[in-house]
Amino acid sequence: SSFCMLDFCNNYFAVFTMWFALAVEMSGLLHSSYLIQMLVVKLSGQEVKSREAPRTAFQSFFFWFRCLASLAILCFCFAVTFVALFNGQTTMWEGVPASVALVIFLILMTVVGMLEG
Repeated sequence: SSFCMLDFCNNYFAVFTMWFALAVEMSGLLHSSYLIQMLVVKLSGQEVKSREAPRTAFQSFFFWFRCLASLAILCFCFAVTFVALFNGQTTMWEGVPASVALVIFLILMTVVGMLEG
């Protein structure tokens, strides 16, 4: 498989999916995960070994802008979800306290994060 990495793009839907995934990556919507990666690397005391050339000033600015925009979007989404949980505007079962709903939500988000890799 290492010789034919793009063999899965053998139909138009696969090509569309690949281009859509590349557009999402370029948009920086998920760049907050790079902040987590950098934190884990710092905590481990090791350095990231990369074959890429060091970023230029513009590339570095663009990268950090996308990281901050992604973090802002993530914080907004969490804020909206927490407010909805504490105001009872979700489909959580009747009688479940908001704090328990929040814990369940965080556990499920952790599981989804681990499943995504």
